[in-house]
Amino acid sequence: MPMIDADGCLLNVSVEGRDGGPTLMLSNSLGSTMAMWEPQMKAFAQVFRVIRYDRRGHGKSNVPPGPYSMERFGRDVLAILDDLNIAKTHWCGLSMGGMVGQWLGANAPDRFGKIILANTACHYPDPTRWHERIKAVKEGGIAAVADAVMSGWLTADFREREPQITANMKAMMLTTPVEGYVACCEALSTLDLREELPTIKSPTLVIAGRHDMSTPISAAEYIRSKIPGASMTILDAAHISNVEQPHAFTDAVVGFLTQR
Repeated sequence: MPMIDADGCLLNVSVEGRDGGPTLMLSNSLGSTMAMWEPQMKAFAQVFRVIRYDRRGHGKSNVPPGPYSMERFGRDVLAILDDLNIAKTHWCGLSMGGMVGQWLGANAPDRFGKIILANTACHYPDPTRWHERIKAVKEGGIAAVADAVMSGWLTADFREREPQITANMKAMMLTTPVEGYVACCEALSTLDLREELPTIKSPTLVIAGRHDMSTPISAAEYIRSKIPGASMTILDAAHISNVEQPHAFTDAVVGFLTQR
């Protein structure tokens, strides 16, 4: 796995899949690593050349001091594409990855084919919960919020039915460096991409989770309504829909990206 330099921050990047196939770049949620996409990788790699990466402050990537911003995250992505000599890619981002995708679609339109924005939002009118989470993590580490986050990531039914997957997701979150997590939460507390949405010209699919309390259907519907020509699909899942409904998520993504 290469480490790619984005303005002095080394980012952990993985490239897998079909040589010569269309390129698909995946972007994870807050508090996760590229391992979040394992349920999709076998299917995606048969069709696409798949790029995954750990966002700055996460996984095996560097943890530079904050503040971070959506623009900074977007420029990290462009640095990866430039280093890999990839002129254009499809994009699939979930949660924070979907926010980065909105910034990229508006600010680097020539670099992206189709865009998938899953379980995401464009604006938080009230940043209180991010300030509360920052305080909790600074005082008690990631463990202080991990159980509450899991209850948002996955429905109670799924957590009961799949205790090992749930434990793996929690373990992944607990590896997140506090400094990186806090800096990302600070970026989320000021998130406002509403004015960018109408400028996105890429064909766009919005995916929502029926039981997602973090980025509810109303947030997804707002994004769909503001991006010209965007479509939307709803999965029977909470926030991390690609893990809770792996087959339905995979089918939605591959179907959208391969349709003419």
